[in-house]
Amino acid sequence: MTDRAPQPVDRQLPTEESRDLLALVREIAQREIRPVAAEEEDSGRFPREIFTLLSEAGLLGLPYPGEYGGGEQPYEVYLQVLEELAAARLTVGLGVSVHSLACHGLAGYGTKEQQAAHLPAMLGGGLLGAYCLSEPAAGSDAASLTTKAVRDGDDWVITGTKAWITHGGVADFYTVLARTGAEGPKGITAFLVPGDVDGLTAAVPEKKMGMKGSPTAQLHFDGVRVPDSRRIGEEGQGFTIALAALDAGRLGIAACAIGVAQAALDEALTYALDRKQFGHPIADFQGLRFMLADMATKIEAGRALYLAAARLRDAGKPFSRQAAMAKLFCTDAAMAVTTDAVQVLGGYGYTADFPVERLMREAKVLQIVEGTNQIQRMVIARHLAGPETR
Repeated sequence: MTDRAPQPVDRQLPTEESRDLLALVREIAQREIRPVAAEEEDSGRFPREIFTLLSEAGLLGLPYPGEYGGGEQPYEVYLQVLEELAAARLTVGLGVSVHSLACHGLAGYGTKEQQAAHLPAMLGGGLLGAYCLSEPAAGSDAASLTTKAVRDGDDWVITGTKAWITHGGVADFYTVLARTGAEGPKGITAFLVPGDVDGLTAAVPEKKMGMKGSPTAQLHFDGVRVPDSRRIGEEGQGFTIALAALDAGRLGIAACAIGVAQAALDEALTYALDRKQFGHPIADFQGLRFMLADMATKIEAGRALYLAAARLRDAGKPFSRQAAMAKLFCTDAAMAVTTDAVQVLGGYGYTADFPVERLMREAKVLQIVEGTNQIQRMVIARHLAGPETR
């Protein structure tokens, strides 16, 4: 075997604390996550114990306030943690991103009383969250959702079906967007719903192309009753809350995509340096060297793009356009890089004996979740040219 295996990513981190944090994440990934990733993905096993371990290590609440158990890390650092986790196993990296998304509404729009009551357990108490926006007939057009929440005294009664819910059926809490008023975005309100509440059931998880270890399921709300104290923000403010969460969540998807792409490049480079044909390592052949160079360039460009957006967010500046750009570019790059990685390995790349075929299947979903890449292009174009006039 060659001794020229890829080295860890040389990260530019702001503090010694963040460097120690990334070293801890790499250690957990190498020891606990990567060795069993292929086997558990193949069997469809959800690694709940890994999320418990990450919670105990303080890694489930990194971008949130320390007073409630968060890590008070800037997004610039948090996203690089996601990248490392996703490189080891996308089910874990994406799962942490979804959990953070589920905490976003309460952390950003909840009252002090709500935050004190719920955030410590959500951020560092071993709980796992999920985010419920999409429905069977409301995906890209999320403002047309029909799940209803009707006021009944001091409670709300929620009825309807949510779809494509990551952690559906295994989460301990759900941030749920439901219609409390008229049609359109102004009639939507956000709620924090316990996972074990009466009337909430999960369908059988979807059978997917990739990420088989991460349950994705419909959730059925059959008269689910939650107190008004679990309403997040004002009535009718839910869609604003949802969009703010998605801006941040898209950066999480971008970081996960670069993690998947980096893992694929590492596998392809190791193989190319070791595999010999015509008496030479195949990495000596110019056509393949150019492929590796293009793969590495896409990854570096994507990483720089998502970090630039993260730094805008950390500075309190608008970053919605840059988040859409990062999600678009990074996920398209991941699809291209993983496809090329399969090609570098040739016939072996098409077998389950090597991880690149799994990485290629996983990359595809990243072009779809949290706003398809067609939606990202619409968002970017609106920032550039204003709303459509048709």
